[in-house]
Amino acid sequence: MTTRVRRSGLLYANHEQAYHCLICFSAEDGKTHLIDMNGQEVHQWKYHGLPGEVINPTLINGKRGHILVQYEMLEERTFGIFGNKTVAEVDWDGQLIWKWGEQAPGGAARQNHDWQRLSNGNTMLMITQPRVIPMLGDVEVGDQGIFEVNPAGDIVWSWLAGDHIEEFGFSQQGLNYLRNILNNKEQDPWGYLELNTLQLLGPNKWYDNGNEVFHPDNIIISSRKGNFVAIIEKKTGNVVWKIGPYSNVNANPYYRLLNRAVPRPLDQTCGQHKPHLIPKGLPGAGNLLLLDNQGSSGYPPVSLGTYAGSRILEINPTTKEIVWQYTAENSGNPVWSFHTSFVGNTQRLPNGNTLINEGMNGRIFQITNSGEIVWEYINSYPGFFSAGKDTIENPMVYRAQAVPVDWLPEL
Repeated sequence: MTTRVRRSGLLYANHEQAYHCLICFSAEDGKTHLIDMNGQEVHQWKYHGLPGEVINPTLINGKRGHILVQYEMLEERTFGIFGNKTVAEVDWDGQLIWKWGEQAPGGAARQNHDWQRLSNGNTMLMITQPRVIPMLGDVEVGDQGIFEVNPAGDIVWSWLAGDHIEEFGFSQQGLNYLRNILNNKEQDPWGYLELNTLQLLGPNKWYDNGNEVFHPDNIIISSRKGNFVAIIEKKTGNVVWKIGPYSNVNANPYYRLLNRAVPRPLDQTCGQHKPHLIPKGLPGAGNLLLLDNQGSSGYPPVSLGTYAGSRILEINPTTKEIVWQYTAENSGNPVWSFHTSFVGNTQRLPNGNTLINEGMNGRIFQITNSGEIVWEYINSYPGFFSAGKDTIENPMVYRAQAVPVDWLPEL
């Protein structure tokens, strides 16, 4: 068997312009890694996370270096939204602090794509439940939803996407397209909606100014396959705001990728990941930041251009206008040189830079507001699988997290 050689590790660093932090990510080697600005690993946990993220110490009584991970899997061959048995909080040394899953319906957490530790000590998890959704037919599907679990393991709040299909904005054509897929049992292991985000909105200026839609306890979700981002009102479970699944703005994919004029009305997103309101205290606070993968998706599928590329969008959520964007062209490169048709995320940094995870390729980089790349790294910890005579590397990184040094024990 042969092994293909690729670039990995630190490619470039401008230490004067880059924001200094550590980067946490789970890799396909089954571990969660913490690297420094020189691309050197400073710590690892033996568990994989979907995602693997360091917990803000202010949420866990000041304890540093704790993370949430997928602790046990159901079966070796089970993957996707059904594969996870338990999730856990582990400390810096990998010791178990808290575990949940056996208390879930069916005795398994089936956690996937996202989670969040809350200020009240509870944990919010994206989960999967096998069920029939009458609006979509009589076939059992993996319906994704959200559980809020207290430290004792009790489910204190829940929400299932299948109860809100009519609120997501699908056309009759789109619903028929989706029903046809499900009734022909062409189900994807990542779910019919592939929800990939759940995040509390958190404190924000819109709510401070009296807009109840942006209540800090409301939850933002994202459907990769459905091409929509929605805000769920926590007290009712109803969708109170959304973008997508369709756009009346110029649908030409070349327009989507090459038009740099801002502000301008939001156009069609495709397969987006990690939408979130930029937290207070950071440049752009209150705006919606997301990775628009521009990957094949939609009910029915959205037309994509031959010269596909991904983009980062910063959106005013009240006017639904793009106020800032990044494509590879902003860095002087062909638009297709930044492209992850699935997975990935983005994060605003305190100095105004933006961290980008081009997840499909395991490429993590920082850009300035003008698009200059000031730090660039490629995952050095790929997974491997056999394909014929070759051993194939999989450098994929689902999500990368910029971690402040003071969230960790002294290194």
